[in-house]
Amino acid sequence: MSLILSRRDLNFLLYEWLDVEALTRIPRYADHTRETFDAALETCEKIATDLFETHNKKSDQHEPHFDGETVHIIPEVKAALDAFSDAGLMAAGQDYELGGMQLPLVVEKAGFAWFMAANVGTAGYPFLTIANANLLLAHGTPAQIEAFVRPAMEGRFFGTMCLSEPQAGSSLSDIATRAEYEGESPFGPQYRLRGNKMWISGGEHTLAENIVHLVLAKIPGQDGKLAAGVKGISLFTVPKFLLNEDGSCGEHNDVTLAGLNHKMGHRGTTNCLLNFGEGTRYRPHNAAGGAIGYLVGKPGEGLACMFHMMNEARIGVGLGASALGYTGYLHALDYARNRPQGRGAGPGGKDPSSAQVRLVEHADIRRMLLAQKSYAEGALALTLYCAKLVDEERGAHAAGDSQASERAKLLLDILTPIAKSWPSQWCLHGNSLAIQVHGGYGYTREYNVEQFYRDNRLNPIHEGTHGIQGIDLLGRKVTMKQGAALRALDETMRRTSQRALERGDAGVEEYGLALGTAVSRLMSVTHRLCNTGDLTLTLSNASLYLEAFGHITLAWIWLEQALVARDALIRNDGATDESFYHGKLAAARYFFRWELPRVFAQLDLLDSLERSTLDMQDAWF
Repeated sequence: MSLILSRRDLNFLLYEWLDVEALTRIPRYADHTRETFDAALETCEKIATDLFETHNKKSDQHEPHFDGETVHIIPEVKAALDAFSDAGLMAAGQDYELGGMQLPLVVEKAGFAWFMAANVGTAGYPFLTIANANLLLAHGTPAQIEAFVRPAMEGRFFGTMCLSEPQAGSSLSDIATRAEYEGESPFGPQYRLRGNKMWISGGEHTLAENIVHLVLAKIPGQDGKLAAGVKGISLFTVPKFLLNEDGSCGEHNDVTLAGLNHKMGHRGTTNCLLNFGEGTRYRPHNAAGGAIGYLVGKPGEGLACMFHMMNEARIGVGLGASALGYTGYLHALDYARNRPQGRGAGPGGKDPSSAQVRLVEHADIRRMLLAQKSYAEGALALTLYCAKLVDEERGAHAAGDSQASERAKLLLDILTPIAKSWPSQWCLHGNSLAIQVHGGYGYTREYNVEQFYRDNRLNPIHEGTHGIQGIDLLGRKVTMKQGAALRALDETMRRTSQRALERGDAGVEEYGLALGTAVSRLMSVTHRLCNTGDLTLTLSNASLYLEAFGHITLAWIWLEQALVARDALIRNDGATDESFYHGKLAAARYFFRWELPRVFAQLDLLDSLERSTLDMQDAWF
């Protein structure tokens, strides 16, 4: 059994639950079959196992370092990334015209989960690049796509996203990087950028020929000043090396590395403070300096463009958190099955002459393993469901079915903050439980689970904290389009609940009733929160709302899986995979009995319009 991911579970999610084979009826995916999907998954598993996982611990222990001139990274990273690119995985989901495979996004993400679980530090480089390329494909000009996307799909150029600044983390309205118009170029309007960007993953290295930065900056007004707030924020593509007429890399752009940030996790991914336009080392074209960048989209619409990448990244963060939770669970399970410890709680439990039992035979160990299983398998299922929504939206749009296209888009919009934050919170908790299962060995560096925890601890901050996601969910997503997204999800979850109730199957009927009760309570509380007339009060406990909403969403995901597992057991009559399906039902039972009940106290607190956080004063701390 692989300790990276479970291929059997991926098959269950993709083929038995999500029915991804049906996607081949969409013209874009018509050339595919289950055999081509399986071949892609097998390629991902092999490369992740042979070339990514094998240096995960080494890249954590020997993180990149900067000598003032060059960033040094262990050679295994480039070897792994070259294999990734050579296998065509950079363009796995892209059009044939870009050298892509036109894989459904859900299959692509299932394959990429192997890399995130095997070595999240090395995996960061290609996945940032793919998101960067997807943004340019959506908003860039044909010339920008030809110059910057095609080389990325070949693995020759890598990409980043540059939003935060030293003085402005999540508060993008406070960015101070300025972009001044210089003239036209083959790649669109050309600007000179000056400013600093902080926390830029993959911002400097020598793993590729070029690094294409997507940079948010403000265009000054006629008075030369930067506008307050988000007005004037635009998006620019700023390559590390400027391009010659033939597309080859030319002189170094005025982008310099000021230093590397030293993180507790994801240590294999360089995390940088970048200076744009300081002119200290590189002054392309003139002595005045200024990093040359090309406008992407329209002036002042940079945030709208960048959110294309950010929303993709948020789903990616959730997938990465799920993968880390999953591999941590598999490591803990393997340890528990092989580690003798104690003599159990039975009649012979106090007899020192009796044989020791394995950890997995202790009820409290099984409790912790069940929790991890419910978090990891539930989170992975949620993120793959979100990926399939993208495929469904594409298919419906191509078929001219505007209603189905809109529904898929609404569901994805409201689930995005859940898909980012829930795995980041609860799969991290699963990693903590994995350490606990290992006991004293768990927090030593000789065992992998302590690194999984450190790696996963970054995800509650990546791409927007829980607080930001909660405000997005309660402040925007549940009210958007007069509540259309919330209604779509409400209807979807209630249909699953009703299916369970109508089966006459005691094994899932109680879960259908529990889910329906939770959804009704959530809708009632949401209505109360959205009608206080005081937005500050409404949003003061948005993080708690996010957590309760997320747990109810995962209960729905688990009921969906339980229904499939019950059908499989009935159909197979216990002939094949009986233990796998019983494991699914046990995890569903755990989630409904142990996890879902916690939301009712949370919803009661939200319904009371509790003001502790609002009324607390600075001096009282």
